[in-house]
Amino acid sequence: MRLHMLERIFDAGTQRRLLSTGLTSGWHCLEVGAGAGSIVRWLEQRVGPSGKVVALDTNPRFLRGSGSSTIEILQGDICDADLPLATFDLVHARYVMIHIVEYQRAFERMLRCVKPGGWVVLEEPDFQAARAVAGSEEGRASFARVSDAIERMFTSLGMDHALGVKLPALFRRHDLTQLTVEHEGHLSAGGGMVAQMMKLSAEQLRDKYIATGMVTEADLEEYGRLADDPDSWAIYYATGAVTGWWQPQCGGRV
Repeated sequence: MRLHMLERIFDAGTQRRLLSTGLTSGWHCLEVGAGAGSIVRWLEQRVGPSGKVVALDTNPRFLRGSGSSTIEILQGDICDADLPLATFDLVHARYVMIHIVEYQRAFERMLRCVKPGGWVVLEEPDFQAARAVAGSEEGRASFARVSDAIERMFTSLGMDHALGVKLPALFRRHDLTQLTVEHEGHLSAGGGMVAQMMKLSAEQLRDKYIATGMVTEADLEEYGRLADDPDSWAIYYATGAVTGWWQPQCGGRV
């Protein structure tokens, strides 16, 4: 359910970014962390029968049975998957790298797959942008504590809760050029799709949030009420999105 909510909320922005690369028929594309598959299926339509879409996911259960000769489904982790070198015109990942401790290694593995003159598009959350701007005092206080718990949870796992805002430096460090950088805060009223998605996440991760010691059951209940209150407004997180062009013979390094 959460994956489908992500698609409804963010696919339009992702499609706009992918089209900005010049994506067209005949391209070979790699989708890392294919999720429920909406972008994979959309890419299939864009590249046509002369193109190729490789969908890589650690659990591709939503992708089985596509029946398309254009789509190739691979089960595995980007950090160790056996992928062809210098093959893809476009590599894309959305909300994947934040869950990888060795995200820099994952990025380098992606670059190995991009052909000279190809494109990389990454979209990742920046949870340090979270803040409640309107709503009950209790709800806003609980929102702040839940945000602290999210940070503590990621940190305890060796992951970076603010990875989205660090993508431009990562791209520049590996000599990608023609960068397009976006940092989009998702300001949402209670009852909105972003608020409801984050409420669902809090329910699913309730035990992990409480285990951080930063929140109580009461905080999570108050967080849920804020997410339902149409008079509340909050930035639940921002998305950092970077598009870059890869031309290794001009000095790029992996």
